[in-house]
Amino acid sequence: MATHDDDRAAARGEGPAVGALAPDFTLTDHTGEAVTLSQLRGAPVVLVFYPKAFTGTCTGELCALRDELAIFDEVGAQVLAISCDTSASLRVFAEQQGFRFRLLSDFWPHGAVAQAYGAFLSERGTPARASFVLDAEGRVAAAFRVGPSEARDLDAYREALARL
Repeated sequence: MATHDDDRAAARGEGPAVGALAPDFTLTDHTGEAVTLSQLRGAPVVLVFYPKAFTGTCTGELCALRDELAIFDEVGAQVLAISCDTSASLRVFAEQQGFRFRLLSDFWPHGAVAQAYGAFLSERGTPARASFVLDAEGRVAAAFRVGPSEARDLDAYREALARL
């Protein structure tokens, strides 16, 4: 789980540094299954924090990931998209959009995982648009973020995955 150092970094709006072990967590996905980050070691993982399901920019970003999932599959990376929406609403969102990657609910305690990654906008009560590419050992290989109304460029993921 997140350490006190991680909590202080989150309070400053920072996430784990490149090269650091990613804070562990267990969240429920859109199917009701518990997902523990440390149990996914052995292959790369891409954490995609996003503000809200069913909103224009978030839907567009996640649909772009869905449509270009091959760039993640090529390196065996698992995509985990994380918001503070409930698992039930994420299930409907995933079904409507045909997402083949997991949507994780950081609903309660509200935004705790996003906070541990320095990716929580407390004034909005939602995660920031922040991404963390983790190597097979669970270390942060790359991290990037954009403003709340901006969409992340798929090239940032391509570049990060190419460096793994």
